Amino acid sequence: MKEKDCLKSVESFDKTGFYYTMSQISGKFKLTVLYAIYRHKVIRFNELQRYLNMISHKTLSNTLKELENDNLVNKNIYSQIPPKVEYSLSDKGTSFIPVLYAMCDWGEKFKSKD
Repeated sequence: MKEKDCLKSVESFDKTGFYYTMSQISGKFKLTVLYAIYRHKVIRFNELQRYLNMISHKTLSNTLKELENDNLVNKNIYSQIPPKVEYSLSDKGTSFIPVLYAMCDWGEKFKSKD
């Protein structure tokens, strides 16, 4: 297998594309939240929390803030009572979906072999 440029050694690990990618998606639930938002296209916080019932309110809130700060998720706030907030993937977040598919394919290939 030919070594990809981003996996070759460079002067410093933190200068690699791999490091940047991991900095964007590291965290226990970031990939899970990205997947869930992708699956629903647009989703409100409470719907997302019900769908991902293993994540506490605080953890989900913090994860969404991190994803929003990294420009992977859009947060749309509607000024009404009660307030309405919807989440969707940004263009940057949408561009990450092929990586999620590759991870899914890899998992399907090897999950029954362990």
